[in-house]
Amino acid sequence: MSEATSRPLRIAVIGTNYLGANTAAGMAEFGFDVVGVEIDEHRLKLLNDGKAPLYEPGLDPLLKKHVDSGRLRFTKDYTEIADWADVHFICVGTPQLESSEGADLAQVHSVVSMLAPLLTKPTLVVGRSTVPVGTSKVVEARFHAEAPAATGIEIAWQPEFLREAHGVDDTLHPDRLVFGVQSAEAEARLREVFATPIGEGTPVVVCNLPTAELVKGGANAFLATKISFINALAEMADATGADVTQLADALGYDKRIGRGMLYAGPGYGGGCLPKDLRAFMHRAGELGVEEVITLLREVDDINQRRRAGLVDITHEMLGGVWMGKNVTVLGAAFKAGTDDVRDSPALDVAGRISLHGATVTVYDPEAMENARRVRPTLRYASSAAEACIGAHAVLHLTEWPEFRELDPAALRGSVESPVIIDARLLLDAAKWRAAGWTYRAPGKP
Repeated sequence: MSEATSRPLRIAVIGTNYLGANTAAGMAEFGFDVVGVEIDEHRLKLLNDGKAPLYEPGLDPLLKKHVDSGRLRFTKDYTEIADWADVHFICVGTPQLESSEGADLAQVHSVVSMLAPLLTKPTLVVGRSTVPVGTSKVVEARFHAEAPAATGIEIAWQPEFLREAHGVDDTLHPDRLVFGVQSAEAEARLREVFATPIGEGTPVVVCNLPTAELVKGGANAFLATKISFINALAEMADATGADVTQLADALGYDKRIGRGMLYAGPGYGGGCLPKDLRAFMHRAGELGVEEVITLLREVDDINQRRRAGLVDITHEMLGGVWMGKNVTVLGAAFKAGTDDVRDSPALDVAGRISLHGATVTVYDPEAMENARRVRPTLRYASSAAEACIGAHAVLHLTEWPEFRELDPAALRGSVESPVIIDARLLLDAAKWRAAGWTYRAPGKP
């Protein structure tokens, strides 16, 4: 690795979408000189103007602050970072393959192809991308074979645990740091990089490479399991007249279980949990660990069944008729606080209803542009009130605060049939019923 100097560390962040943009801005906030690498011209221009290529609360001001200070800049030229940076962070995407449930590592390997031939001195390359266990050693072998510095390139893996809509805070104040390293020197360098949160008391787990690779996949698999578990209990609540929210409250008081993520709803979505869960299963299959596959397959099936169940409930509330019916969907993002529509339960349900023949109108405070690209055949409104005009049923599918503040009495006059399906279980049932609405929430009496 590079020799210690009296100057601040120089950090390169390769890939600057959600993970990379937060990482680059966070490292600049920690006091380092940072260069981000982005090959997409549109995103590159946005970033150099101090603007994030996506909606994430608090990220634009942080980027602007450090671009203006000169501490942070972005380039598409790998030669600007190769021997300049003391640490290179790989933050590119690992989406699901089109041909299987496995992770597509093309972007990771592209980074190696572009960076390795330019590295002429020892340095530390740190993966933050979520990858199948075993990837780091493949990446290491390539760097050693293709870089002029050869075995002077050390690989570490430092998984991220960023929650969309909380990415800035999770970057600056992580709840834990995991360092997958192969030497004391690599550990020391990572402790230098993350000195600020460590100084605030953030716990550090130092482990080997495969452990670090498994942590992120394991965390997401567990979270998905917890979400699907409470949704399975919601199905039991529907069958028995129980209240799944009260059930979750009671379970959550048990410290061994905890209330976090025990929220019944339309299921998990987004750019991480679904594809990471499937990649985890795929890798387990390659390794012959069948028990993991069996467990997580049911978790994924419950999640898909939740979406199908909402379509069935809508059909029931429409009197068993799709044609000629107008359905309003409140929400397009997979959760509030983001414009991410990847594997969004809201858009998935909207799309399924549309395929059955109903006319579907969608409104979301932040994700309209992305939703239109993914589901161009749906209708889109400029406000929740506009979306509800003429509706035979309204579905609450993303938990934006503004939906909880809607006035059901005011909306009552604009809908064709006052039917609200509260898939997020967050609306005031008594208030909606008092305003003349038929209120239905899966898992609640």
